[in-house]
Amino acid sequence: MFPEKRMTMSRARILLVDDSLADVKLLRLALTEHRQDYELQVLRSGEDALRFVNEQGKQGMQQHPCVILLDLNLPQHDGLAVLGAIKRSADLAHVSVIVLSGFASPRQQEEVANLGAVYMQKPMELSDYYELGKQVIEICNGAAATA
Repeated sequence: MFPEKRMTMSRARILLVDDSLADVKLLRLALTEHRQDYELQVLRSGEDALRFVNEQGKQGMQQHPCVILLDLNLPQHDGLAVLGAIKRSADLAHVSVIVLSGFASPRQQEEVANLGAVYMQKPMELSDYYELGKQVIEICNGAAATA
């Protein structure tokens, strides 16, 4: 829940739902490497993520994230439950979602796809985090261009 500030053109708002502090730190490092102005909001559990989804409609004109990175294996409620809530939300259904996991069964991967999200294996190397950061920035820049 620590916003990052960088000096460039437009600010990308990114939501990361992950209970791993190491993954949070590596993603911040990867995003910073791309010198993009961004705000990274971190939620640590499925319960926190569901609360976030439910509060979006009540927030009024709050800027929604351009992308949501969602761990599949979360405390309290798994990533599939959170993804379902996101896609049912009138305020968030349009937001790009990338579901990350060290392992997902074929059934889980199919459910992610059926809910309109992209499944990716969690990065294992620092270079993979840099690539993920690049993809996130590209998604956000594309969302800003169409807004």
